[in-house]
Amino acid sequence: MGKIYTVMTDAAPGRAGILPVFLRLASMLYGVGMRIRSLGYDQGIITAQKLPCRVISVGNITVGGTGKTPMTIRIAQLAGNMGFRPAILSRGYKGGLEKRGGIVSDQTRVLIGPAMAGDEPYMMARQLPGVPVLVGADRVRMGHAAIETFASNLIVLDDGFQHRRLTRDLDLVLVDDRTFFGNGRLLPRGLLREPATALGRAHAVILTRCDPAHSLSFSRLAAMVPGKPLFTSRHAPYIDGIYNGKDAGPEKRHEPMIDDFSVLHDAGVFVFSGIAQNGEFLRMISEKAKSVKGAMAFPDHHPYTDAQCDDIVRRAQRLSADYLVTTEKDYIRVMGRLQTAIPLVVAGVRIDFGPDAERFADFLKNRLAGEGYEADKRR
Repeated sequence: MGKIYTVMTDAAPGRAGILPVFLRLASMLYGVGMRIRSLGYDQGIITAQKLPCRVISVGNITVGGTGKTPMTIRIAQLAGNMGFRPAILSRGYKGGLEKRGGIVSDQTRVLIGPAMAGDEPYMMARQLPGVPVLVGADRVRMGHAAIETFASNLIVLDDGFQHRRLTRDLDLVLVDDRTFFGNGRLLPRGLLREPATALGRAHAVILTRCDPAHSLSFSRLAAMVPGKPLFTSRHAPYIDGIYNGKDAGPEKRHEPMIDDFSVLHDAGVFVFSGIAQNGEFLRMISEKAKSVKGAMAFPDHHPYTDAQCDDIVRRAQRLSADYLVTTEKDYIRVMGRLQTAIPLVVAGVRIDFGPDAERFADFLKNRLAGEGYEADKRR
């Protein structure tokens, strides 16, 4: 996978070797398939279905982590504050209910664990008490289930931009300010799920991991989507809790949620993660801790084995780490399986719109109310 990813992110058009050639041919075939599918929807040959409520999609056009899950959480919170009754629909990737569908949480409690729900839906259910979370590949059916079961009047689709079978009132597309579109090529030669021209379907584009004063991509993106609302946001890190790795569930938190990293300022840590942006997570922790004594990176959605959990513990002990550090998504997959007295710090990120917070809230409110929106000409 490492060699393939290197080719996928390499911008050199004439890279030599059999693998780049194979991936380039596969990319061409993939592109033809995507264009035919898109044309089918654009021409009405393939009919999208509509739910009897508002629908918001949070998605992207690249593979990898652009912040869809924390953005979905933020959108659901904002909509709830506006008086809507939101429900979240996720595919439940690699969860036991992905094919047949199911309810992860109702308006009072989480009903199933991460093995059946998938790690990201379980994490969203845990963070959003009062907001139903449902999973299933058939999101039209699960949308009707949310409306009938919970009287939801707003559906938020997690990773829904390519799920064109369901009509939406608002398409939000996220673009990572740092990685942008990679080498600009389609899968599997590059990172693009669709051609960059697919941004034309979006109602608004949001740059994530973005410092507006030092953005690498804002002007490029603005030129690509003239007249379309464009917002900036950043990933604001926080500590979810400090746990005993032997504990079986997140309810056994050693400390309440804290929003600073002072506990790590004088500590040596061992970091492990299995997410799309392992390097970004390691960089974030490196800025917060006194020292990173060691680190292990795994593929996104990695199913940790007992042997790997034991290896993580052995390495941290050998390096005399004061804390183990991982992500919320990874904690869901290892909780109760780290047999060590070393405390486990679980870190996450929230979406912070910064100077765009009020403008984005107004945009969202207007769109959900059915009103038009005029992009801020000053941006």
